[in-house]
Amino acid sequence: MTYLLTILQLLVAGVLINVWVLRFNKGTDYRGKSARNMREEFAAYGLPGWFMWLVGTLKLTSAAALIFGIWLPEVIFSSAVVLLVLMTGAIAMHLRAGDPFVKFVPALVMLLLSVIIAILSLP
Repeated sequence: MTYLLTILQLLVAGVLINVWVLRFNKGTDYRGKSARNMREEFAAYGLPGWFMWLVGTLKLTSAAALIFGIWLPEVIFSSAVVLLVLMTGAIAMHLRAGDPFVKFVPALVMLLLSVIIAILSLP
């Protein structure tokens, strides 16, 4: 189980870093509405710019905590719960915007992985 948990931690952390650092200013098929970058996506949802930075900080901090959790397991559960809440919010925004299901599949997968990480990290 420990190997599975570590793999999931690294997978989720890697995806978050990819989305929030490497693909921040790039379009994807999964951005809300017709947004071409992260700023446009948050604007399309009617969210203020400061909120985008808050969400990004929380996601990247959680990604770092999942990586550090390999050596400091007590941070894994709380990081997974933060991501669970954020991914639930992301799905809600996609639904509110009327996005097709395919647009929020990544958030749904990340939500499910966060739940699995949280469960596997319980003592």
